[in-house]
Amino acid sequence: MNYRIAVIPGDGAGPEVVAEGLKILETIAAYCKDIKFNCTYFPWNCKYYLEHGKMMDDDGIEQLSAFDAIYLGAVGSPGVPDHISSGDLLLKIRKSFDQYVNLRPVVLLKGAPCPLKQVRREDINMLFVRENSEGEYAGEGEWRNKGTPQEEARQTGVFTRKGTERIIRYAFELARERQKSLTSISKGNALKYSMVFWDSIFQEISKEYQDVQVFSLLIDAASMLMVREPQRFQIVVASNLFGDILTDLGAALAGGMGMAAGANLNPERRFPSMFEPIHGSAPDIAGQGKANPMAAIWAISQMINYFGHLDLSQTVLTAIEDVLLEGKVLTPDIGGTASTAEVGDAVVARLSHLLSLD
Repeated sequence: MNYRIAVIPGDGAGPEVVAEGLKILETIAAYCKDIKFNCTYFPWNCKYYLEHGKMMDDDGIEQLSAFDAIYLGAVGSPGVPDHISSGDLLLKIRKSFDQYVNLRPVVLLKGAPCPLKQVRREDINMLFVRENSEGEYAGEGEWRNKGTPQEEARQTGVFTRKGTERIIRYAFELARERQKSLTSISKGNALKYSMVFWDSIFQEISKEYQDVQVFSLLIDAASMLMVREPQRFQIVVASNLFGDILTDLGAALAGGMGMAAGANLNPERRFPSMFEPIHGSAPDIAGQGKANPMAAIWAISQMINYFGHLDLSQTVLTAIEDVLLEGKVLTPDIGGTASTAEVGDAVVARLSHLLSLD
């Protein structure tokens, strides 16, 4: 099997953590002779924008369509507005390739720090299914009467039956497959169109999955309960905005943003899917070797899982956990003094050992 990977290191600390993730692919290829990875690099980032006036080539989507998966580091720089850096690269890829499922695990790995006291590691084991193609991030709205006393901005959320139904059904299938409960996040008491629509479709589809235990929570109550009773959450389905917010909260519970990975999936595999750490470009520590590469490595684990190598995917996570448990080679954000590359090398060394036992 020969997998074609488009690599977009991006901005800030993105290239640093991506380099460590790619070491994992190299290690797997070295031990698994029937698996190969061909990586092609693309220089699309904010520097590229400042030089060319665009975040990616005009035919960038066409170029990326030839690959099996995309590996993204991070997007964003103080010199470029966020709505341009994200909108013209990250969101453009997600929408163009109909990557409507955003999977974000919130799992407290062995050895990872947690700010909550008296919480068992097993209590934080969630999988967020975030709608990734429309909703509050649809990019529709208007800005009227700029610079006048009558100035106003309107942001329009777009919730279609197709988009809402397919993400909720995907979440139900996951819950059934894994024999987990499913919690829907909404705000139907205040957003009487979009969220009432969401709630009605969730209730409608739930009738087809009588074997799945379901819950519906308002976003504010869910935020509180994730801190007070994280064990309540197993599979969670949410709109674009609510999923984005809650998974950042989840990252704080499960070791910090340096431990947070995300997969942007086109489940039908008509287009490539994209895998990324979700911590952003971290310009304040870029180039200092302080960025935590664990999220970028976890994203590689998600990619391997997507390719169908479930055991290999789990082995990568085990290697991460072993390094965390040992506690000798950790980046500053989780209490260590090691560099990005040193942590990556430690995970590679552990992964090599685990693969050599097979």
